[in-house]
Amino acid sequence: MAEESQGLIVFQGTKIRRTSFNDEWWFSVIDIIGALTQTDRARKYWSDLKTKLQDEEFEVSEKIRQLKLLADDGKLSFTDCANTKNMFRIIRSIPSPKAEPFKQWLAQVGYDGVEEIQNPELAQKRTKELYKAKGYSDDWIEKRVRDIAIRDELTDEWKKRGISKENDFAILTAEISKATFGLTPSEYKKFKGLKKENLRDHMNDQNK
Repeated sequence: MAEESQGLIVFQGTKIRRTSFNDEWWFSVIDIIGALTQTDRARKYWSDLKTKLQDEEFEVSEKIRQLKLLADDGKLSFTDCANTKNMFRIIRSIPSPKAEPFKQWLAQVGYDGVEEIQNPELAQKRTKELYKAKGYSDDWIEKRVRDIAIRDELTDEWKKRGISKENDFAILTAEISKATFGLTPSEYKKFKGLKKENLRDHMNDQNK
């Protein structure tokens, strides 16, 4: 059975969504197009590019999968994704001075992703390195990693009790947040002035 898990990586300041599917990483095509072209119409660019790729005998319907990724509104939605191999082919058709450095970067994160799926400890280590690079203290990072582990245990328990829909997870999370902080996650993000950022990355001991 196919299994998916969410992930987020950054190329030169641009966030790229990805998800693991059948033991390999699949990347959001429109995110990568946005990173390479800096266009604010990545969806339109991708729509036009798909026609071009079809003409070049690249079977888009066979190479691209619609997988659920986290959207700007905080909900999971089906998004066109490609694995590392097919993403390289798509990049060849995008004229951009960032193409070559992006290919090198993609090769590395694609390889790292396979390692992380097979060895979760590597994923935790890289998570710590990412937060360290962002300037977080060692103490904060350790607490954040523990929080992630606790959250994973909680969602696993919910799954065992029959919770399967993303909306149900969101409702339970909102109820816990409301009881603990007096605000739902969306209300808390608004209070902190956050948009796409992860709320938990902006929490500390004083406002938990």
